[in-house]
Amino acid sequence: MAKTNEKKKDFFWLSYSDLMTSLFFVMLVLFVLVYSMQSSIIKDLAAAKEELNRIKEIEKAVNNIDKRYFAYDSLNKKHILNIQFLYPTGSAMIDQITPNKRPELIEAGKAIKELILKFPEAENIKYLVVVEGQASKDNWEGNDELSYDRAQSLIKLWEYSQIGLEKLKNCELVVAGSGEEGIPRTQPDEPPANQRFLITIIPKIGEIKKRE
Repeated sequence: MAKTNEKKKDFFWLSYSDLMTSLFFVMLVLFVLVYSMQSSIIKDLAAAKEELNRIKEIEKAVNNIDKRYFAYDSLNKKHILNIQFLYPTGSAMIDQITPNKRPELIEAGKAIKELILKFPEAENIKYLVVVEGQASKDNWEGNDELSYDRAQSLIKLWEYSQIGLEKLKNCELVVAGSGEEGIPRTQPDEPPANQRFLITIIPKIGEIKKRE
């Protein structure tokens, strides 16, 4: 009877030892798994933070484009060409504006190009540039079409000056005209107010590669 009890005790401790070994192995596996997951999460968070900082850097560069030519409207997310000029009523010919502001308009185009080239193409950052013409409320019936034609004339001026925005792989140019409407508008809304161009520069950010 005593031998039977001893055998039971030996069996119990053997089973207990096997159970503890199994539990230790399970805990070890779980520890390695949790550690690996934590390391992965930390790396992902670090990468996300770096990407967020890069996006903020790009947006800051866009918003701070050369202030000699642009005023940023943070409410409407648009850049206003702060170059004052006057078109003759019904005209879309940019060489007819008074006073002659074509040299400054050309420099404004170069400032946009400089911004687009600021970040390497390898970073997969593209830009949507919307050139929007506005018109003053001067009772001209065709102001909607006229404002579009005026915006188109600015694009043509940049092309003629070999700025080459249309040739940049990471730049998409869109021409628009909002006539006597559009946002924002200078008040009081009387001629020659709002004979101007609004520029919307939208960075389209894809996957940002980590900088070395």
